[in-house]
Amino acid sequence: MQELPIEVSARHVHLSQADQDAVFGPGYEMKILKPLSQTGQWAAEDKVMVKGPKGEIECRVLGPCRKQTQVELAQSDAVRIGIKAPIRLSGDLMGSGACSVAGPSGSVELKEGAIVALRHLHISDTEAAKVGVKQGDVISVEIGGDRGLTVHRIHVRVDPSFRMNVHLDTDEGNASGLGMQGGSGVIVKK
Repeated sequence: MQELPIEVSARHVHLSQADQDAVFGPGYEMKILKPLSQTGQWAAEDKVMVKGPKGEIECRVLGPCRKQTQVELAQSDAVRIGIKAPIRLSGDLMGSGACSVAGPSGSVELKEGAIVALRHLHISDTEAAKVGVKQGDVISVEIGGDRGLTVHRIHVRVDPSFRMNVHLDTDEGNASGLGMQGGSGVIVKK
């Protein structure tokens, strides 16, 4: 049985360059807090407020900038601020949730861009061959421990730059007893 590392991904925002300029000011450079497990990606020290009709929630900015701003929340976050954020793979933003994003220099209204990220496995092509999965596969992973459970519908995303990690959101991490520290699980169904 193949063991996979699991990371719990907290709420965050990927800004487009235009939206970064709007909320932080033109020419602002993010202060990198730490690199992330996926090659070339990082968490910034900088945070923004994501606002919905029932409230707001602070979110860390992840970089680098993307083509379109994407707000990734747990389902409980979306409910808390009163927005409809569909469960989607990262980047699938057409018709997704509306919200506003505010920073120290201004705010932007997003007609779409808020999602609850569909659980997924990042994996390189060489790792995928060893594990026996391919792009587009959907797998199940069993997590042990006192609150162990089997997580279904984990979508496999393959790219040479990826490093093997299952990404769950905070609701899923808490339900499985992993919390923010993450852990590991084994593939039980391909």
